Amino acid sequence: MPKLDLTSIPQTNATGYPAPFDAPVQGRNYRRLAPATGMERLRASHVVLEPGAWSSQRHWHREIDELLVMISGEAVLVEDDGESVVQAGDIVAWPAGKENGHHLQNRTDEPCVFVVAAAGQYDTDGGEYPDIDMVFEPDGYFRKDGTKYETDRIP
Repeated sequence: MPKLDLTSIPQTNATGYPAPFDAPVQGRNYRRLAPATGMERLRASHVVLEPGAWSSQRHWHREIDELLVMISGEAVLVEDDGESVVQAGDIVAWPAGKENGHHLQNRTDEPCVFVVAAAGQYDTDGGEYPDIDMVFEPDGYFRKDGTKYETDRIP
């Protein structure tokens, strides 16, 4: 497998979250790694969280396994059961279907960097954001009453 040149992979902070749910992730910058490698089954992102930024809204997936490796810095992992610090070298995993809303918050004065990899049934994946009035399905974001948010989901 060739070594990836991160500088050649476009970095973005794009999100499909509707306002106001998009605000906490404005300091999240990521590079999608799989397209640069030709991989189609495993998705992976190199993520930089600036101070104060969140990795996502707290969520869980029905059909997708997620694995996160902290490369540098630290962040607070917020899950249903509470909070814990994740530091460089730590590995965190969330199996598909486990209803454990999770995300990282960078509460430090320095950026943190991690790689998150995911695999599973993307075409049928969905899940929930337990802290806010939003769920996701392959075709978009919805309120918990079923009405669609007018935004495009970026998986």
